[in-house]
Amino acid sequence: MRIGQGYDVHAFAENRKLILGGVEVPHDRGLAGHSDADVLIHACCDAILGAAALGDIGQHFPDTSAEFKNVDSRILLKHVMSLIFKKGYSVNNIDATIIAEKPKLSPFIQAMRDNLANDLEVEVDQVNIKATTTEKLGFEGREEGIAAQAIVLLLKDSVK
Repeated sequence: MRIGQGYDVHAFAENRKLILGGVEVPHDRGLAGHSDADVLIHACCDAILGAAALGDIGQHFPDTSAEFKNVDSRILLKHVMSLIFKKGYSVNNIDATIIAEKPKLSPFIQAMRDNLANDLEVEVDQVNIKATTTEKLGFEGREEGIAAQAIVLLLKDSVK
């Protein structure tokens, strides 16, 4: 067994879609970033890479590479999964938290779980996503951006 944790944060930006967990969430702003700036998936990628001792998302998908400009972060997650499969690991479970004052995310959580379960090649009940606010404290509370944290447990497979 291996455990990993990930964290990501992006500032809000005008004229961008807000993508979280591969779901487009209606909001007046999206998140700034080289890719689609999906903080939830980025935190999950870092947790998985960390658990497998494979570095971090920036090493695998540098923001200086035109190849990853505006890329769908689900593509990055699928690539991360291929790396851990090659090392003989699979995801046992993942637990993630999105920290945002707005928008309200509860209506979108199930779709995010479905996307992650699909991309992680696990059952939906192996994926948990929570959303919380900071009670108006910090950059999230001032609605300057969104953060996400994830923790994952990887299992060494006998077959994969």
